[in-house]
Amino acid sequence: MTVSVALFTSDLRVHDNPVLRAAVRDADAVVPLFVRDTGIHRAGFDAPNRLAFLADCLADLDAGLRRRGGRLVVRDADVVAAARAVAAETGARSLHIAGGVSGYAMRREARLHTALAAVGCTLHVHDAVVTALAPGRIVPAGRDHFAVFTPYLRRWEAAGVRGTLTAPRAVRLPDGVESGPLPERAEVAGVSPGLAGGGESAGRRLLSSWLHGPLADYESGHDDLAGDATSRLSPYLHFGCLSAAEVINRARQRGGPGADAFVRQLAWRDFHHQVLAARPDAAWEDYRTRHDRWRSDEDEVEAWRAGRTGYPLVDASMRQLAHEGWMHNRGRMLVACFLTKTLYADWRVGARHFLDLLVDGDLANNQLNWQWMAGTGTDTRPNRVLNPVIQGKRFDPRGAYVRRWVPELADLADGEIHEPWKLTGPRRAAIDYPEPLVDLAEARARFERARGLG
Repeated sequence: MTVSVALFTSDLRVHDNPVLRAAVRDADAVVPLFVRDTGIHRAGFDAPNRLAFLADCLADLDAGLRRRGGRLVVRDADVVAAARAVAAETGARSLHIAGGVSGYAMRREARLHTALAAVGCTLHVHDAVVTALAPGRIVPAGRDHFAVFTPYLRRWEAAGVRGTLTAPRAVRLPDGVESGPLPERAEVAGVSPGLAGGGESAGRRLLSSWLHGPLADYESGHDDLAGDATSRLSPYLHFGCLSAAEVINRARQRGGPGADAFVRQLAWRDFHHQVLAARPDAAWEDYRTRHDRWRSDEDEVEAWRAGRTGYPLVDASMRQLAHEGWMHNRGRMLVACFLTKTLYADWRVGARHFLDLLVDGDLANNQLNWQWMAGTGTDTRPNRVLNPVIQGKRFDPRGAYVRRWVPELADLADGEIHEPWKLTGPRRAAIDYPEPLVDLAEARARFERARGLG
């Protein structure tokens, strides 16, 4: 009997999974393997919200495999050592894995190739599993990646997305393969109280609901903070509970301006992955340095983390992050701009805080979006500054989003809620809400001087 291994990483699903399909096709029996990688722990990427969501994902993946006659094999170890051990135990002649873009993923693939070869097992790396289009599939003339989104989008749309694969009907596990216990959400401490449930089943239900309803209004409503009109699919894409290719194919089947706008957001996701694949050091180093000499004021940074800056929309967004482990995209842009340009603090400080809390904390999208807002990334307007008062009046005009997350301002009128510092006398004294951390005009002037703009 021939044996293959499907090593799950960021593809925790049975539907439209080229890794699982190839492993099933490749041999008589398959070991569906997930390794709780000690290397991830050492790197500090196993944040509580993602660990809790991961536990849901693994339980659901195991259930999906069991419905097909198999089960998930879980090991706690270094991922390369565990994969080598499973291959040796079962006599597997092939191991299949989704291609990654981080420096860690690239090193993992190189180590796997060497370790597996020593036990007669061949490594097969599959592209377009985590992303819709494989990083490096399209490149500009004379370069290894696109540095500007618009030309990338044109080529991305012309290249086309692969078709959607069905889930395998049967997954046969070889006898005698031992597994550790599945992790449980209840075992994880420090989880945000409003964290969503994970897993492929939950993701597919959410996707169907999104496609048959809110998607149609996405183009006009995606920046409406109170309306919460985004898909909320990002955690399921990050963990691979949903395939980006399938999501795009199904959205395009629905059609319309909303679908087009939504698919562009998924193209942004691919764009950032191809940047990081070509420039792995951009995870922590400036993609385009502005020679910033960042300020280091821990009191200001802590006020930003706690949602106590005195700017209601910034604070509402940060409090949503703490409660849900998720934040509206418009809020992410605003709080990143506020930290890096208004407080002039290092983008890495903000990116680390996001990775500590975000359930969809993806290295490529998180780090490169932070760099985009800081002006050290791929933004063609690196010195743009978002005014939190103007942003509030534009994207939360009735103040409903602020009232939801900053309840101490709930009784203010619509015209007051984004500028509570203008209140005077007993009304101001009655509100337990801080004065603005900085003056916006002074902070902007400071930033422009630092960047040599004035």
